[in-house]
Amino acid sequence: MRLFTTVAALRCYLRQARAGQLNSLVEVGLVPTMGALHAGHLSLIEKARKQNDVVVVSIFVNPLQFGPTEDFHKYPRSLESDRLLCEQVGVDVIFAPTAAELGVVNQEEGYRGQVLGVREESFSPTPNPQPPTPSSLPVTQVIPPAPMISLMCGLERPGHFPGVTTIVAKLFNIVQPETAYFGQKDAQQLAIIRRMVQDLNFPVQIVGCPIVREPSGLALSSRNQYLTPAQKTEAAILYQGLKQAQIAFYEGEMKTQQLIAIVKAQLAKVPSIQTEYVELVHPNTLKPLAEIKEVGLLAIAARLGSTRLIDNIILSKRQPIVAIDGPAGAGKSTVARAVAQSLGLLYLDTGAMYRALTWLVLKLGISVNDEPGVTEIASTCKIELRMSDDPQTGVRVWIDGEECTQEIRSLEVTSHVSAIAAQKAVRSELIKQQRLWGEKGGLVAEGRDIGTHVFPNAELKIFLTASVEERARRRRADLQNQGGLELSLEKMQQDLLERDWKDSNRDIAPLRKAPDAIEIYTDGLTIAQVTELITNLYWEKTKH
Repeated sequence: MRLFTTVAALRCYLRQARAGQLNSLVEVGLVPTMGALHAGHLSLIEKARKQNDVVVVSIFVNPLQFGPTEDFHKYPRSLESDRLLCEQVGVDVIFAPTAAELGVVNQEEGYRGQVLGVREESFSPTPNPQPPTPSSLPVTQVIPPAPMISLMCGLERPGHFPGVTTIVAKLFNIVQPETAYFGQKDAQQLAIIRRMVQDLNFPVQIVGCPIVREPSGLALSSRNQYLTPAQKTEAAILYQGLKQAQIAFYEGEMKTQQLIAIVKAQLAKVPSIQTEYVELVHPNTLKPLAEIKEVGLLAIAARLGSTRLIDNIILSKRQPIVAIDGPAGAGKSTVARAVAQSLGLLYLDTGAMYRALTWLVLKLGISVNDEPGVTEIASTCKIELRMSDDPQTGVRVWIDGEECTQEIRSLEVTSHVSAIAAQKAVRSELIKQQRLWGEKGGLVAEGRDIGTHVFPNAELKIFLTASVEERARRRRADLQNQGGLELSLEKMQQDLLERDWKDSNRDIAPLRKAPDAIEIYTDGLTIAQVTELITNLYWEKTKH
């Protein structure tokens, strides 16, 4: 294991690591921490270790996210013991820079750099017209959207989230990881970082990892070191309150006011707990909810003595999503249809959506290469999918109220759909429609970026694959059944290898196994066997 304290040395190491495997992608996973590592951090590291070739753990007590009266100077620092823990769990690199190395200057040195402001809706590199206040951070900032930081922890800690996003953005630029890992305990932070990645187009997949708890239910935190044994027992009431609300939710209570009241009633049992907030918001947008229609984040912040504690729980009545990704010829479409029928879920045929759009574009006489025109149609059309009673048909398709189930399989549509699907703006618009389906849940979707990009929060992610020899044999059999041109197995294998390379290296949503996907290698398995395997995994994943 290596420890680096400078940006230059870390970049040099990672450049050499990536150059050492020219014929394959070196996956780098980043786990940002402030040190004082505990079992919660180790769970992030262990997941990163399983899913990446190189694991980088950053250890930096970030002064930008601490307020003037907060515990920056007494925050636990234990680099040597952290280093030993990282070595034991197989970390490749610790990055432990100084504040000066990351360009963080002391407050007394005065304001330096331009504060980056935002529109209300998103992250933006628009200069803030307001002059910096005394509490402004003396570095160039990455400021989250105002609605996301004006509630919950943002009220009590007004400079906290700009401090977090500024340093996380720096780490992403320095390390350039494929994947970064954050704990669900800091749910507001997780939502804000996901939004930053989306708005600023960082090519990083964010993986949220479950909260790790002590036997009492207390969420692990570096600040738990401040608590006495008696206080740790008392602090468990936070989780007990959340669990009582969860029980009520599963029994049918959806109203925010009642769910919050249940939590507060539990917290009131421990007089030493000073509640800061109990709020129910959407876990992605952080918008307050009057009631839970699909999913909600129930979050708490409280103080026990001088220690500030946070905890949360996700309440969801959305039906589960099954995301199936994999290379060409792996049998994804056939399996996805079979799984959907077996589970009684909708088969979200994303390919049919692109075909329906292509059919409408051609019908309207618009060139498939007119990207602005095609994007305009994609942003305004309404595509509907319904399961067919005929298993061979699978899904029936409507666009703007007109059924086109058969028409989208024509040779004309087939010959033009790739040109439309390759357009970034078009993909963005159709993904919006796919995610609207995802808000309801209860679907099976397949493709090359479903689990990594379209539905990163899917309950079950499958990466369906097979050897290139097996995929070539299947493709050849399909062509023979359809009376198509028969190619040699060697030619088909070469074509599939080229397709794999293009899919894995394309700029827009490349083919990649999601870090939390279950890989199923289908050589020697029938469709029925693969379907049964995924169905069993579904029930295991979704049982309460």
